[in-house]
Amino acid sequence: MSETDAELAVRLAIEAGQLLVALRAQLAAEGAAPWQLMDNGDMASHRFLLDALGSARPHDAVLSEEGSDDPRRFQRDRVWIVDPLDGTNEFGEVRRADWAVHVALWDSGRLAAGAVSLPAIKAVFATEPAPTLAPRRHDRPRLVTSRTRNPWAAVLVAQALDCDAIRLGSAGAKAMAVVMGDADIYVHDGGMYQWDSAAPAAVALAAGLHVSRLDGSPLVYNARDPWLPDFLVCRTEFASEVLAALAR
Repeated sequence: MSETDAELAVRLAIEAGQLLVALRAQLAAEGAAPWQLMDNGDMASHRFLLDALGSARPHDAVLSEEGSDDPRRFQRDRVWIVDPLDGTNEFGEVRRADWAVHVALWDSGRLAAGAVSLPAIKAVFATEPAPTLAPRRHDRPRLVTSRTRNPWAAVLVAQALDCDAIRLGSAGAKAMAVVMGDADIYVHDGGMYQWDSAAPAAVALAAGLHVSRLDGSPLVYNARDPWLPDFLVCRTEFASEVLAALAR
């Protein structure tokens, strides 16, 4: 039986992750600088995913963070949107696990399949089978935000809902923290691209979470401009309060 799109997304997210884990260990043992880990990781995973998708789905277009724009994506219904190494800075810090591989398929105007792997902890989350949303483990709402900046939207939500805050690197790691029950809300503003959120959005929707732009509108992919600057993932019981806080 041929591999389904969902199975392909999972396999490629896992295999790219395994490649990255091995590459990081090898380069670290050789004394490579963090920038060498980051540059080599980005390109090795990109080449692997591009080759694998070209072999498995030769008629589909691909939009990758590390690649030149594929003009076929404006003529095809099926476009794979991939981030070969989300959380490149964290990948360069050998003790950190908050980096990810994103593989998503946008087909005829919808997210049809997706997978996010967290290779350093040997975890993968997919649209099929959909992950089971973990129960809440904290009395106060917990918001996950960037390691390196304080997004204004996150500040607004944290104040309005009296949240505790945790910090992680990759967008995929942050979104999956909500799926795993380590956080309840993930809010991002200030800039990201389609490949940053496509696979996390697909998986979070499959898990039954609220996923949208910060104004509550749906996320739309394969736009000509890859810029898609904001992103909200949260448990449904917090969605109305979060959106109200952002609207204020």
